[in-house]
Amino acid sequence: MDARRVALTAWVNSIDTLANCEPTLASGDASFRRYFRLQVGSNSFIVMDAPPERENCLPFLRVAGYLEAMRLNAPRVIEVNLDDGFLLLSDLGTLPYLDALQRDPDLADSLYEDAIAALLTMQRRGTAYQASLPPYDDELLRFELSLFRDWLCGTHLGLSFSASDEAQWQACCDVLTANVLQQPQVFVHRDYHSRNLMVTDEDNPGILDFQDAVEGPLTYDLVSLLKDCYVCWPAEQIRQWALAFYRGLDRSMRERVDELQFRRYFELTGVQRHLKAAGIFARLNHRDGKPAYLADVPRTLSYIVALGSQYEELQFLAGLIEARVLPALRDAP
Repeated sequence: MDARRVALTAWVNSIDTLANCEPTLASGDASFRRYFRLQVGSNSFIVMDAPPERENCLPFLRVAGYLEAMRLNAPRVIEVNLDDGFLLLSDLGTLPYLDALQRDPDLADSLYEDAIAALLTMQRRGTAYQASLPPYDDELLRFELSLFRDWLCGTHLGLSFSASDEAQWQACCDVLTANVLQQPQVFVHRDYHSRNLMVTDEDNPGILDFQDAVEGPLTYDLVSLLKDCYVCWPAEQIRQWALAFYRGLDRSMRERVDELQFRRYFELTGVQRHLKAAGIFARLNHRDGKPAYLADVPRTLSYIVALGSQYEELQFLAGLIEARVLPALRDAP
């Protein structure tokens, strides 16, 4: 048993109602956090293990408070040990959206209806808190785009960019960054997808992994949900779900953004997110020793390839991915 797990167990057992509990590993994630489950009679709890030298628990605590105030179903914070990086949380269960959808795709309509409704609530009620979040600004957006260039194309695949490639890549980054910054700014979860949504009997969905929330673009969480890196749906189904979200927006928002503009925002925001995600998946492999996410890169990039014929400003990028990146991925060890 590792030293942090020993310390976590000792902390748990120092809480009177949890004495003599043995934490069992519930999950890890793409960060340095781990989650353990505690069973106390019929009650279940989660303990987050977030090494202080690697993870800052304060954003989690802050955003958890915002979501609770919005009356959304997110883990409630019960006990806090910031010095050691341990949090005791309520338990939202063991069934992520991804598992439920893989077992029974017919659940998709009802699960996505709930997730879209929760997202609309988050944006509406989140107006009171979004200014307290970090901004999704030009610097952060461009750093995220660089992850694709540096970690996937460079470190993982060893692809070189000519001067012309570099110029076209930077022009594409300009388009994608402007698209994000031009949108109405809202409360953004920033990782709102099938691995971070839990199927719950009441107030579905349970919402996890929200600590990186920012004030950012209207369509970011929606495209994270509908153009998921881990599960793919037919384009027409995605369009219908996106339209349902749009129709659920307040009239004032729909007067600011018409349906055509909304669709462009949605599609191009997805490109920015998918480039970032593909780069992160490569970084997880090379920096953090987590190779499993590489299997999700082709699906993630396929969303961009599909848009190449629809948007002239994406033709270079879609061509690069289709002609060079995806073949190199197939040949990579």
